[in-house]
Amino acid sequence: MTIQPQSLLLAGILLLALVTVESGGYFLTRVMGGKVATNGLQKSFFRAGHAHAAVLLVLSVAILAIIDLSALEGGWLWAGRSLVPIAAILMPAGFFLSVIGREPQRPNRLIALLWLGVASLTAGLIIAGVGLIAGAVAAL
Repeated sequence: MTIQPQSLLLAGILLLALVTVESGGYFLTRVMGGKVATNGLQKSFFRAGHAHAAVLLVLSVAILAIIDLSALEGGWLWAGRSLVPIAAILMPAGFFLSVIGREPQRPNRLIALLWLGVASLTAGLIIAGVGLIAGAVAAL
């Protein structure tokens, strides 16, 4: 099994990005402890953004560990390798940025980042999954 340098580089970047999620966890403890003034909407969205960031970064690293065994090539391999990490940026950004401000009553237009992230996640999972199944079938 050979892991390509592109996958190793991205995995290293994603692991370092988890440090930012860790610091976000500290912020979240301050929010939940009442040390940062927020309303219920902001608390909910901050929690969701933090959880999505962590889960999607770990999922991205897991995909990178095996994606180079897939039958994907060229742009398809790039998509299988990159779309889930892109979602790991877009989805939390949508949660956090859409409720910035004093006492927002509903998310602002930046909620669109969440839905772009959903599209990126869905496409990335389908491409990676199909590529890995095709790689397994070819190896049988």
